[in-house]
Amino acid sequence: MSADEVSFNVLGYVFLGLVGLVTIYPFLVLIGSSFASEHELITKGYPIIPAEFSLKSYGLIFSSPGKIARAYGVTIFITVVGTLVSLFVSSMSAYVLTRRSVKYRRKLAFFIYFTTLFSGGLAPYYIVIVSVLHLKNSMLALLLVPMFNVMYILILKNYLRQIPDSLPEAAVIDGAGEFRIFTRIMLPMSKPALASIGLFTALIYWNDWWTAMMFMDREALQPLQYLLYRILSSVNLAANIVNSATLIDLPKESLKLALTVVSTGPILLLYPFVQRFFVKGVALGAVKE
Repeated sequence: MSADEVSFNVLGYVFLGLVGLVTIYPFLVLIGSSFASEHELITKGYPIIPAEFSLKSYGLIFSSPGKIARAYGVTIFITVVGTLVSLFVSSMSAYVLTRRSVKYRRKLAFFIYFTTLFSGGLAPYYIVIVSVLHLKNSMLALLLVPMFNVMYILILKNYLRQIPDSLPEAAVIDGAGEFRIFTRIMLPMSKPALASIGLFTALIYWNDWWTAMMFMDREALQPLQYLLYRILSSVNLAANIVNSATLIDLPKESLKLALTVVSTGPILLLYPFVQRFFVKGVALGAVKE
C-alpha cells in the first residue's frame, strides 16, 4: 500500500469518526438528560452525565407497569403484523402496475397517484372509518389506517421494473400463474426494496398515536405512543395548574426526554438488521420512469 493510500485511509477514518461522534452526540445528550433532575435541566441545561441523578421521570412512566407492558404488546403487534401485510399488499399492487398484460394499468396508476394530490377531509375520513367500516375501538383500525402509502407503492413499482421481463415470461412458459410468479420470483428478488420500505412502514406504525386518539376509547387497545402522549398531557396539565406552587416538582422537561428514550429505543434496534439493504433499495427503487 502506497503512502497516498495510507494517508487517504487515515483521513477517511478520521473524518467518518468525527461524523459518527457528531451523529451520536444528540443521543448521548438525550439519554443522559433523561436521568437528570428537573432542577438541573432548568438551571444548567442538558448534560450528558447528570450531576443531579434522578429516576423520577421513569418512575412516573412506569408507575403502572401493567399498562406500559400492554401498550408495548399492542404496538409490537400492530407494527409487525401491519408492516408484513402492508409490504405484501403494496408489493402486489406494484407488481400489477408493472404487468403489461393488465389492460388499464396506466389509468390505475394515475388513480392511485391522484389520491396523493387531494383529500376528502377529516370529517368524511372519520365517518368512513366509524360509520361505514365500523372500525372504532377495533384493532383493525390501527392496522388498516396507516397501511397504504402511495409513494411506497410507486417506489416498489419502479424497483420491480428493473427485473428483466424474461424471468416472469419464462415462468409463464413453465406453467406458473401470476400469483406464483409474484411470490416465487418477484418477492425474493425485491428484498432490498422491501427491507427499505419495511423500515419506513414499521416506523409509521410504531410512532402512530393519532389513529388511536381518533378511534380508540378502549384502554386495552391503546398503543404505546398514545399512552405516553396521555401521560405527557396529564403532566403538562398538572404543571400548569400548580405552576405557582413551588413545593411541587413535576418532571416536565425530563419526562419528555424519558418518553423519547422509552418510545424510540426498541425501534432503533431494528435498523442494523436492514441497514445493508437501505441505500440500495431506495436508490434502485427511485429510478425515474
